[in-house]
Amino acid sequence: MKEGNKNETIKQSLPAWSGRLNFHDAVYRLKKIVNRTPLMYNQNLSRRYGCEVYLKREDLQIARSYKLRGAYNMISSLNADQKKRGVVCASAGNHAQGFAYSCKKLGIKGVIFMPVITPKQKINQTKMFGEDFIEIKLVGDTFDDCAAAAKSYTVEHNMVFIPPFDDYSIIEGQGTVAVEILEDASDIDYVFIPVGGGGLCAGIGAYFKTFSADTKIIGVEPAGAPSMKAALDAGHPVMLAEIDRFVDGAAVKRIGDLTYDICSKVIDEIVLVPEGRICTTILRLYNEDAIVVEPAGALSIAALEQCADEIKGKKVVSIVSGGNNDIDRMPEIKERSLQFEGLKHYFLINFAQRPGALKEFVNNVLGPNDDITRFEFMQKTNKEAGPALVGIELQHKKDYIKLIENMKQYQVNFSEINKDDSLLSYLV
Repeated sequence: MKEGNKNETIKQSLPAWSGRLNFHDAVYRLKKIVNRTPLMYNQNLSRRYGCEVYLKREDLQIARSYKLRGAYNMISSLNADQKKRGVVCASAGNHAQGFAYSCKKLGIKGVIFMPVITPKQKINQTKMFGEDFIEIKLVGDTFDDCAAAAKSYTVEHNMVFIPPFDDYSIIEGQGTVAVEILEDASDIDYVFIPVGGGGLCAGIGAYFKTFSADTKIIGVEPAGAPSMKAALDAGHPVMLAEIDRFVDGAAVKRIGDLTYDICSKVIDEIVLVPEGRICTTILRLYNEDAIVVEPAGALSIAALEQCADEIKGKKVVSIVSGGNNDIDRMPEIKERSLQFEGLKHYFLINFAQRPGALKEFVNNVLGPNDDITRFEFMQKTNKEAGPALVGIELQHKKDYIKLIENMKQYQVNFSEINKDDSLLSYLV
């Protein structure tokens, strides 16, 4: 849609839902609860992309995520009877922690449903924020099972369900991020916003299109979980059959109804970022800026690479949505990054059955800077007759061409498994 036509559509459409969103009342409710997170100019990113890049550091928020804003805003807005009955949520991540902190601050009983497979670290973190005001129930192997159990429990016990994104109070709370941004900066050309269920994007987008209509709103999703793009393409929310859950803070099969209604009117562009690029961004932020982000928190920064030409010379804000990255995930993050950058390759190789075959492979096929990082025969018995799984790490992406040429020249019998996602996932 042309920009001029879109802005006219926004003006006509805003009244349908803007009356339900009072961002400044939400700011007042949250004033003594949340951290007013900094909007920080990032020199490295600005130099790399030839523009002004500012990071809205919600990774520095209490519970290290913006999710506290929506949870507290909704729970604190309940009437006395609702608060007395107690509240319920389903989450294995940042929403649970924001919910738990809110229950403790407001002195309200809360019940949190988490999947049975939730890591102990996340359970302990949630207990730390909620203390004696919350009860955690581990139910189901998937989030969908867990959420269904939570909603049934809410009805059975006459409590109030606090959704992670699809509620006006939640959207309103998340939108206070935008209030702070526009208090700290003006003339912003682009805002890059991570999209999971759409609550943050709906809140920020609605506020900007009301008070800074010329700012372009870029929604960013992981390529493996494009629920907002699928909804925008279809003209309504759709249920994705399968998603890649790696970017757990933004891996949602279906966008919310309310969030879709708002986002469809305020988003100017959707960018899908490969999970490997997200991993590279996580490592780069840590190594260059000492910023620790979770995969969803890196989304809005990873998208800058794909929009480099568009944002050159512009003033850009990227929302760093959270910093709850489990250190146990770092080996996987590094692995995904290396594969995405073309520096890590896996092969099934049938070595010739004669003495010195492996030595010849190392001496003749591998380049001077190539490194074997994994080697294992794929059969437990009769290993001499079976293929070997060989992982090779390169120093430069261009070295891959020479590696393949050498394997063909020396008649190495090989199959590359990087290009087969199912086989790669099974073997590696």
